[in-house]
Amino acid sequence: VQLQASGGGLVQAGGSLRLSCAASGRTFSNYVGGWFRQAPGKEREFVVSITRSGGMTYYADSVKGRFTISRDNAKNTVYLQMNSLKPEDTAVYYCAAGLKSVYCTDYGCYDHWGQGTLVTVSS
Repeated sequence: VQLQASGGGLVQAGGSLRLSCAASGRTFSNYVGGWFRQAPGKEREFVVSITRSGGMTYYADSVKGRFTISRDNAKNTVYLQMNSLKPEDTAVYYCAAGLKSVYCTDYGCYDHWGQGTLVTVSS
């Protein structure tokens, strides 16, 4: 499956952004969807994941209550709504698809990756 992330940009602290991840090539509903991010000089970290049906989600503590993941399998797309953004949310955001558990937060659990979209939050 091929993934294409979009929606990043520059936003002030407290603002919102909505990222999209469009999938093609295989039946996207067969995959757990996830978002990771990588800030400059830091390792890639788990942000959130969603089950194949969209019925269950799992969030990193750092974004819980501010970010919301959703998916539309008819459109082969996963979304990440980001509210109350903070400067520490600044990173390149990557969408991913995998066949492991929604609770697996290691990037090795995901087999397919998008190209990344940059989110910059100014203070």
